[in-house]
Amino acid sequence: MKPQLLCIFFLLYFFALLCSAASEHEAPSTGGTIVFTTLGRSNYAWDIYTLTTSDPPSPSNELRVTDGESVNFNGQFPSTSPSSVLSLLHNRSLIRTPGPQAPPPLQLVYVTERNGMPNIYYDALYYGAPGSTRSRSALEVPVRLQAPLLGLEESKNRVSMKDRPSLSGENLIYVSTHEDPGEPRTSWAAVYSTHLGTGLTRRLTPSGIADFSPAVSPSGVWTAVASYGKEGWGGEVEELSTDIYVFLTRDGTHRVKVVEHGGWPCWVDDSTLYFHRRSEDQWISVYKATFPKDKPVSAESVTIQRVTPPGLHAFTPATSPGNHKFIAVATRRPNSSFRHIELFDIVKNEFIELTRHVSPTTHHLNPFISPDSARVGYHKCRGESNGAKATQLLLENVKSPVPNLSLFRMYGSFPSFSPAGDRIAYVDFPGVYVVNRDGSNLRQVFHLNAFGSAWDPVRKGIVYTSAGPEFSSVSTEVDIVSINVDDVEQSNYKRLTIDGKNNAFPSPSPDGKRIVFRSGRSGHKNLYIMDAIEGETSWIERLTDGPWTDTMCNWSPDGDWIAFSSDRYNPGSGSFELYMIHPNGTGLRRLLRSGSSGRVNHPSFSPDGKLLVFTTDYGGISAEPISNPHHYQPYGEIFTMKLDGSDLKRLTHNSYEDGTPTWAPLYINPVDVEWPRKGECAFEDCHWLNEMPGRGTKLVGPWGLAKPQCGVL
Repeated sequence: MKPQLLCIFFLLYFFALLCSAASEHEAPSTGGTIVFTTLGRSNYAWDIYTLTTSDPPSPSNELRVTDGESVNFNGQFPSTSPSSVLSLLHNRSLIRTPGPQAPPPLQLVYVTERNGMPNIYYDALYYGAPGSTRSRSALEVPVRLQAPLLGLEESKNRVSMKDRPSLSGENLIYVSTHEDPGEPRTSWAAVYSTHLGTGLTRRLTPSGIADFSPAVSPSGVWTAVASYGKEGWGGEVEELSTDIYVFLTRDGTHRVKVVEHGGWPCWVDDSTLYFHRRSEDQWISVYKATFPKDKPVSAESVTIQRVTPPGLHAFTPATSPGNHKFIAVATRRPNSSFRHIELFDIVKNEFIELTRHVSPTTHHLNPFISPDSARVGYHKCRGESNGAKATQLLLENVKSPVPNLSLFRMYGSFPSFSPAGDRIAYVDFPGVYVVNRDGSNLRQVFHLNAFGSAWDPVRKGIVYTSAGPEFSSVSTEVDIVSINVDDVEQSNYKRLTIDGKNNAFPSPSPDGKRIVFRSGRSGHKNLYIMDAIEGETSWIERLTDGPWTDTMCNWSPDGDWIAFSSDRYNPGSGSFELYMIHPNGTGLRRLLRSGSSGRVNHPSFSPDGKLLVFTTDYGGISAEPISNPHHYQPYGEIFTMKLDGSDLKRLTHNSYEDGTPTWAPLYINPVDVEWPRKGECAFEDCHWLNEMPGRGTKLVGPWGLAKPQCGVL
């Protein structure tokens, strides 16, 4: 190569490198990067497993059905023939079946979270010879055919939660949250039917109504759902006060309430369904609803019968067509801390334990039974012993509905970025940690219990946090401390408040000279401003004053505004709204209220100061909480809006608790970031299931502490 050409080549190569770096480090004018936390979600390494209903349960008989890599849950064994399903798929040209001599596959329809978004997938697993189906070694390496059933979702950039799929003939029935009802604190969850061949989608839930947990009858004619009807969600965080409705699957018409107080319906035949509810004796039990044959079906004409006895919680029932011998349920027994799958013999009125004999110290969720009643499926944590992937992510890319805006779910709580964007501080109770953005150099920089984190914008390596217990009273000892995270001896932290009266949520001014924080020193949690270096011993002034709670404050990049959450509209109600105020105490205005008793928390300004990101229950609740692991608040999505209160946008869609969002100072490409930390699948069951009637069991938090439901930090 000639010297001139070689020089041009290197100039072009260097220019390409600069462009590549710019694409990551320069936020688009209309975008940016938001990082948030989802309680426990980083540890949800879920796969769907199955056991036969006829063989004695044992580890050798349990089969992992899903891929061992994605987060897979809430499955169904469809009765539709594999050839019919495969002929309808849009990408069937990419699918190669094992051939006509292959035995019938094990089919599965399920929810999966992969590639940054939820979707519904179809798997057909072809195993070895038919006679080898009881051999674990023969079942471990099947030929897997896999395809998304809603493949057009990604091309439309439509992000939504998916739940409880059922394949009925050529149609997929499922829950989605892609339509905004237009009302605050109202669930977006609705039931839809999508034809697999044409992609034509029909909404089956009436406008303005939210439906959960759909189940299609064996004939495919009827669909049952749990729903509030026109009443709407009342803010429950444990058992929902839903009723059971049924309607025609083809178009959602002939909708009628058949059961008052019930959830998670499932059908045995077109006139019999099972559901769960909390009984008068306070045990959650499974009930049977039998429809009349000689008069119109209604809540008054349907016969209700309790099926499972008191003495344990039994819920999320599963049935199979025409099977009047047994059902499958999830249970919580007084002598166990784990949720297990059991069969209940309807004829003998006795339980048959399944998963406790396989994985006694693992939670198992949401059973479902094959059409021939031969198998029961469920999801649980996977492990490395069976070849499953156990990588944990520092930053998990989450599909964003907004162009040029990248979203990441982060391990840990209260993340914040260093001014250069190269390091992240976060809380992993009971301490504060710092890690490089690429997942390297993880260090604990503060050993005491703390919550909240904020980097000083001027002094290098200084992080502020709230040292003390979270979810505590105004008089609890909590203080603002500054930590020098570059001090390897971990001794260089300084207490900036001295009265210990619940001083929390520090946020420095852009010039690094002041800190705004909340304090309970007056007997109420209000906002104060103090010197950022010496703390209140130098000077302190009160910003807000009243018999309410002002909290979770954040200083704007231009220094003109402080955003915060407040219950001043209805003090002590638990309802929090989004406000802004000038640092001199003027210009107070409310930006957002989530209905009459909702929450808008943890606001954070974008780097250009034009947007606020926050978490809120504005989108209501998306699924029955009992179908998920523990969340203090089984709702809460990430939203953004402009500072004038306009352009409200929902960014996340799931049935978890998303919170503590923050902006990165630079744009980060939407790619997962792994770190050396070993993946560990672990989660807690709903804390309220620990309460056994008559036994006075206390609600226990994740660190052995009693925690208030829906508590505010």
